[in-house]
Amino acid sequence: MILRPPNADELQSLSEMCLRSKSVWNYDDVMLDAFRSELTLTEEDLEKDAIVVAEDRRGVAGLAEISVDETGTSHLDKLFVEPTRLGEGTGKMLYVWACRFAQGLGAYELVIDADPDAAPFYIHMGAEQTGETESGSLPGRYLPRLVHRL
Repeated sequence: MILRPPNADELQSLSEMCLRSKSVWNYDDVMLDAFRSELTLTEEDLEKDAIVVAEDRRGVAGLAEISVDETGTSHLDKLFVEPTRLGEGTGKMLYVWACRFAQGLGAYELVIDADPDAAPFYIHMGAEQTGETESGSLPGRYLPRLVHRL
């Protein structure tokens, strides 16, 4: 498995992979459509954020995206694994990359606004729930806010 930056010409296919990954939590089509914008990677994301793709000889296995806000806080914006590749360790590898990358930026913590179903994975990896935050896709829906101290 290698980690590499994405190419602009694969943003659509990577965005589709994010949506397929999100669908493992059995969201209906209406919910998935609401998530589509938030899960779509753009050329602007390539310019301003750190994005890495996990790939091996079988193809793309997953991706992670980190952003840094105006206060210097690092955020895990995306961590998605191709559904057929779940259980292979790709998510753990991407999470370790995210923590190390954020630490390399000088961050003391990585903030994760997690899907409720994904929160146990992040907690298992060392994050702690610190509260809730409103979903960027669905007003009135709240997500666990997790912090991994680096």
